[in-house]
Amino acid sequence: MLKRLVLALMALVFVFTTIGIGFAGENGNSRKGKYTYRNVYKSCNKRGEIDSPKPLLSPDSKTQAQWKRTFEKKDFDQFKCSEEWSKLSDKDLDDIYTYLHDHAADSPSPAKCK
Repeated sequence: MLKRLVLALMALVFVFTTIGIGFAGENGNSRKGKYTYRNVYKSCNKRGEIDSPKPLLSPDSKTQAQWKRTFEKKDFDQFKCSEEWSKLSDKDLDDIYTYLHDHAADSPSPAKCK
């Protein structure tokens, strides 16, 4: 009887842990977001709208809350290259958001575009 109880409790803990990990997952792919973010500026540079293929804002230019507000409002005017930003799918925007948010100034691992 005790073995069954312990086994049932272990199974219950396993199920809830698995569900918790599933809900804790990210919305987007940070690595793909970094790639897409850089490509937006490369194509914008080729078109001649900006002088450098380097992104205008690095992830640590804003805090996580500021990135969240920017993407909730879809206020991409500050990024320039409006033609390229308007062509991005919702999935691409989620990936870029995840990259910028995860490496914001107040994140555990802030990063700059190189």
